[in-house]
Amino acid sequence: MSIKSISLDIFFFCKEDEKMIEQVKNAKPLIHCITNKVTMNDCANALLAIGGSPIMADDEAEVEDITSICQGLLINVGTLNQATIPSMMKAGKKANALQHPVLLDPVGIGASQLRYQTTQQLLKEVHFDVIRGNISEMKALMNIQSQSRGVDANASDSITDENLDENIIWLQQLSSKTGAIIAVSGAIDVIVDSQNAYIVRNGCQEMSMITGTGCMLSAIMSAFMVVHRQRLLEACTYVSALMGYCGELAKNKMLVEKLGVGSLRVYLMDYLSLMNDGILKEGMKIEKRC
Repeated sequence: MSIKSISLDIFFFCKEDEKMIEQVKNAKPLIHCITNKVTMNDCANALLAIGGSPIMADDEAEVEDITSICQGLLINVGTLNQATIPSMMKAGKKANALQHPVLLDPVGIGASQLRYQTTQQLLKEVHFDVIRGNISEMKALMNIQSQSRGVDANASDSITDENLDENIIWLQQLSSKTGAIIAVSGAIDVIVDSQNAYIVRNGCQEMSMITGTGCMLSAIMSAFMVVHRQRLLEACTYVSALMGYCGELAKNKMLVEKLGVGSLRVYLMDYLSLMNDGILKEGMKIEKRC
């Protein structure tokens, strides 16, 4: 395998595809989020910032109705409890029946048997178009030995240039096993299907110092999945670059103003709302493995 940088002419198949953010803003997709209660507000605001529309509903009595009026579904197991498990199952099956795109964020699944077993049950009963998480979570999905650090990736699991090839191989196996695109976030983002692999080098370490950047990414990705259903792999890659580049810009502004990570959160949301395709294309760092 080798890595090559992707020019915009190669990454985008036609001129219209270059307007991925603009198309989301125009479509205003409504996303049903059964998500992490710690980061629910941030997920809702991130969706609004990029032009989507969120609805947060996790009561079993209404999830099928809510899913029916939405265009996409996000299931995040970050604050899992017995009341929401049947809600996730019902919403997922309803979304499948309606052929809505569904994203799974298996937050911290290696941290407890409840998270692991529930995620495995979800994968058996619901088809997910995309699974997005950190590398430790993906290893847990593949039953590869990994020491969990709660909801965070273990440093020993990190994807580096030295282990990139071997990680891509088993991530593509996970994609084949689940039938989903696998999107891994970290210092190096890797987005794969069973045949292809993209690498994104946008982002900064400071993003890990505020809660919810991964959950926000999953929410935003869900909106792009709705609008760019025919090009899910490229859309997920684009969103990974979008989130990472906004993080870079937020960090730079924070440092210039000599402020702390609380400001990073605010500036991240600002740049998500201000970002457009032209700005992102100047800063995106996307490579293809071939």
